Amino acid sequence: MKTKIISMTMFIAMLLLSACGASMQVTQEPAATLPPVRDSSGITAEGHVEPIRYTDLALNANGLVSEVLSAEGDQVTAGQVIARLESDQAQSMEAAQAKALQELTSAYESVRDAQFRVDNFDVPSDFTGMTPSEVVEGMLVKLDKARADFEPYKNIDDRNLEQTEAEKKGAVTTGTAKIYKRVLDDAWADYRKAIQWLELVSSLKAAQTQLDQAQKDYDSLLDSSFAEDTASARAALANAEVRAPYAGIITKLDLKVGEFASAGTPVVTITDKSSWVIKTTDLTEIDVVNVKEGEPVEVTLDAIPGVTLKGHVLSISQSFSEKQGDIVYEVTILLTDQHPTMRWGMTAEVTFER
Repeated sequence: MKTKIISMTMFIAMLLLSACGASMQVTQEPAATLPPVRDSSGITAEGHVEPIRYTDLALNANGLVSEVLSAEGDQVTAGQVIARLESDQAQSMEAAQAKALQELTSAYESVRDAQFRVDNFDVPSDFTGMTPSEVVEGMLVKLDKARADFEPYKNIDDRNLEQTEAEKKGAVTTGTAKIYKRVLDDAWADYRKAIQWLELVSSLKAAQTQLDQAQKDYDSLLDSSFAEDTASARAALANAEVRAPYAGIITKLDLKVGEFASAGTPVVTITDKSSWVIKTTDLTEIDVVNVKEGEPVEVTLDAIPGVTLKGHVLSISQSFSEKQGDIVYEVTILLTDQHPTMRWGMTAEVTFER
């Protein structure tokens, strides 16, 4: 029995030595290179795709739609007429230009007349070096003092003054009362003069303001470039027409010929799809403090898996909203990459690179 145990032990030892020898002869393969592990500590948020800008156009007058010159999906240029109305309240571009010219001429005449009255007003030498408003304030102080000085004597006539003088030594004389009355009359005259001067100068300023606005309206209606900063004036003045404020695509058009259209109701949406943005919907107050404008981001779209788009933080909202009990801030991401199948409203995941 003892001999058997020893033999078994030797057999096991021989097996172990054989295994070690075989393993020493095997050439080790180099370890496979693993892909880098992406840092998952970055902030992520969900958002939606929007065009860089869009505008909802509403009518500025009630009326029947007489013409619809475009359709949804059409590309339009700045100032292009999209539709026209028929209404007694509305005017075409040509009518608006003619009316604006009349108002401009009238405004020039008002300034001329107001300036003439100011130039021919005899400004007292006491007013030199002061503005009309400063003169009015100063003359009012002078008037208040004159009224207070005259107050004790306003009910005393000459006869009562003589009786008082006979009865009491040192009583006020008639001459003294007349002096206070004269000072009060002069103060009133100066105050009225100051008010008159202020009214004339104020009328001139009002006429000049009206002229400036009339000139601006007229220039807006004659702007052949249809610049964006003059679009609102054209829309308000030539309100029988719906015009594109800038170049873009019509993504909504709720106008049909013969239908009645109400003022103030959005009927056309113009979209500029030259660039796209992502607006986040769930970035909390805990995370927004670590986000900076200009910071690079990566964006993936649920509808386009496997595609990563680059962008950067364009702006961070100063206001907040509540979502499921959390305080969230809207962050706008400007995409520097685009994809041909992107559409307005697609859900996106934004990763803020750190």
